[in-house]
Amino acid sequence: MRYLKYLLVTVVIFSACKSTKNIMDENVIAKEISAKKVVRKHIATHFDKETVDAKLKANFNDGKIKQSISVYLKIIKDEVIWLKGTKFISVFKAKITPTSVQFYSPLEKKYFEGDFAMLEKLLGTEINFQQLQNLFLGQAILDLKLKKQKVAIENNSYVLSPQLQANLFDAFFAVNPSHFKLDQQSIVNSLKGQRLDIKYPLYKLVEDEVFPQEINIKAKKGTKLTTIDFELKSVEFNTEINTSFTIPKGYKRINL
Repeated sequence: MRYLKYLLVTVVIFSACKSTKNIMDENVIAKEISAKKVVRKHIATHFDKETVDAKLKANFNDGKIKQSISVYLKIIKDEVIWLKGTKFISVFKAKITPTSVQFYSPLEKKYFEGDFAMLEKLLGTEINFQQLQNLFLGQAILDLKLKKQKVAIENNSYVLSPQLQANLFDAFFAVNPSHFKLDQQSIVNSLKGQRLDIKYPLYKLVEDEVFPQEINIKAKKGTKLTTIDFELKSVEFNTEINTSFTIPKGYKRINL
């Protein structure tokens, strides 16, 4: 009986290791499955921790400003996204909640308080809190359950798109056949000349969470192109994090 118990424990451990390994298997080939199943599997990969405490390297280029900085990212799931950019000294700080955006720059002695107009201006497209949170987590920024999807296999990804695209924009989501997080998502608004492309070239398995190790953002509005590339340096989940935010006195308000 004792040997049977040891055998069962060994099988369970082996199976767990095997499943974890297969989650990140780059050699998995996309086989034909229904769009409904792809949607269900992608939704099942939702982020299951309470907090994120990460350090990223970010490269920013909007045609006028080109710089590389370190970014500290803190997330309290569904409540707060806190960001701090540094390059020897603090470059910016931001706190984003479902209802507000706060931002200030110690270099320019300026600040912003208001709605998501600041982020919309930066990215060249409309975005809300949940969409921004999903962007950082490798999840679709639109609710895939709201519309019936169709699926095609392209470049070994399951590419989802609504059977009936919205009047104002087209949406496409490339889902990885191994871990079912996103390889890429694109939102195109031809009427406004806007396009947002987000690629996830690499993921990392951390505490049983498949977390983006690289995020490449391209936001185009008319002829203006903004690129932001993130590279994960470190991350911890479910830790005590401080998201306090106070705009220093004497800063000038930015009006959009």
